[in-house]
Amino acid sequence: MDAITCIKTRQSIRAYLPDPVPEELLREVVEIASWSPSYKNTQPWEVMIISGEKKQALSKMLVDLLEKGAPPTPDIPEPTVWPETQQARINHLYSQRAKATGINLADPEVIKKAKKANFNFYGAPHAIYLYQDKDLPLWSLFDIGLFAQNLMLAAHAKGLGTVPQAFTTDYAKETKEFLGIPESKRLVLGLSIGYPNMEAPHNQLRTDRVPVEEILTFVA
Repeated sequence: MDAITCIKTRQSIRAYLPDPVPEELLREVVEIASWSPSYKNTQPWEVMIISGEKKQALSKMLVDLLEKGAPPTPDIPEPTVWPETQQARINHLYSQRAKATGINLADPEVIKKAKKANFNFYGAPHAIYLYQDKDLPLWSLFDIGLFAQNLMLAAHAKGLGTVPQAFTTDYAKETKEFLGIPESKRLVLGLSIGYPNMEAPHNQLRTDRVPVEEILTFVA
């Protein structure tokens, strides 16, 4: 698969086959992503892959915290207000999802169900957490974002599916304690990874993109 095709055909996968991914393939995907650029080659990323009973126990803990009404305390606060342009794009996504799946993401009860699906990693056999030292500068978040994108592209090129999941960092303190990640680390992102179930309705929706004219300016 060439790079352009890989970029344009990657999508967020929210339903997976139960088959586990060989450890060597997971290792290869991470190794490929490690070639991401970073400020002064600082490579400010760390990766943990969780599988099997440990992943199931993690999911149960996260769902239990949600059911108890524990307030989210992510290391990176969830945005609560968006500028008008970005909010319009979010509203458009919600409308697309509602038409494709009948799910209204603006409904608080639906959001709770969506969080449970996130906490169960959409049935994927493996979960990934990306984290870094808390004392790293804000720029390092950009670098780990580049790593996350390359991780997802490498996975797609190898026949795997992924989805980036901010919700899985809702209970950062408890998650780090459970996984043995030091409190000195900043939990940045969770992802599901596995073989995609392309027959599932959730994977039939492809989000669109705004015309390039809306984001591009030439200056001469």
